[in-house]
Amino acid sequence: MKKSDFHYELPPELIAQAPLPERSASRLLVVPPAPAPFVDGGIRDLPRLLQPGDLLVFNDTRVIPARLHGSKASGGRVEILIERLLPGDEARAQVGASKSPKPGSRIALDAGGEAEVLGRDGEFYRLRFHVGEALDAWLQHAGRLPLPPYIHREPGVDDDARYQTVFAREPGAVAAPTAGLHFDEALLGELKQRGIDFGHVTLHVGAGTFQPVRVDDLAEHRMHSEWLNVGAQLVEKVRHTRANGGRVVAIGTTVVRALESAMAGDELQPFAGETSIFILPGVRVRSIDALLTNFHLPESTLLMLVSAFAGKERIFAAYEHAVRERYRFFSYGDAMLLYPQAGQGA
Repeated sequence: MKKSDFHYELPPELIAQAPLPERSASRLLVVPPAPAPFVDGGIRDLPRLLQPGDLLVFNDTRVIPARLHGSKASGGRVEILIERLLPGDEARAQVGASKSPKPGSRIALDAGGEAEVLGRDGEFYRLRFHVGEALDAWLQHAGRLPLPPYIHREPGVDDDARYQTVFAREPGAVAAPTAGLHFDEALLGELKQRGIDFGHVTLHVGAGTFQPVRVDDLAEHRMHSEWLNVGAQLVEKVRHTRANGGRVVAIGTTVVRALESAMAGDELQPFAGETSIFILPGVRVRSIDALLTNFHLPESTLLMLVSAFAGKERIFAAYEHAVRERYRFFSYGDAMLLYPQAGQGA
């Protein structure tokens, strides 16, 4: 299977550059299994599309202000995007500079203090920060929100709230679990009143989520690693839902990655640790019955994941429909409700 198999043409003006005034105002494309037709609707249709006893699983990770700027001793400008916080005020990060900084060099940070370059691991650098306080606390007032690279503007005050889900509670992500951005308190209340249950996993989305697939032969691609936690309480909720005939609905591809990483055979088990799972057509998704997700970049691993679940031909037909109907794409864009193709799903 080739990366080029997952290419599609997207008019640039369909890439959402800002959120809508209301979270739940986004459109929703319902994609049932073929040959049923696609249904154009809105996120606010979810309460009637779901059933009492269904379980929605959200990712409760919280985006940290992970973007920093500074200068090398030579005066060259540097941009730092923290990928993961490490013990001892260290971090793994992407470092953008005209010339790669060498181990032992220091970067003077615009917000004060320094970042010492300890070494390099592939595309990431290991940095130690000297900022006068704990790194996680310092970032809250010194860092900037890391908007995705396809949003061509600087983050504003509104982004501090809107590029964060209303249920975010576990800091550690450098990108939002964007399917969750569509939910506001009113919609959550309506879903709860309908008899729909909620559960949470944590998967800290890393900067690697925006890294392009660099090989055309997908057998040679190596996924980035992300930390996740699927707790015993969530596992019990899933078992209870299944026992009572309800459906498990993942809110976003990060939830799918977390749940699939915690599967032992056909059983979900508590799990905390690293995952580098790569879900593409040919891999069975066993943990969910439906998936709410945004539209994904061409040739991305996330597009491969949704193609594994709903079928590549079905997904590409849905994307063609979405382009034709002028849906908004990517992080601040609209959403799809996907159902599994034959042989997929729990």
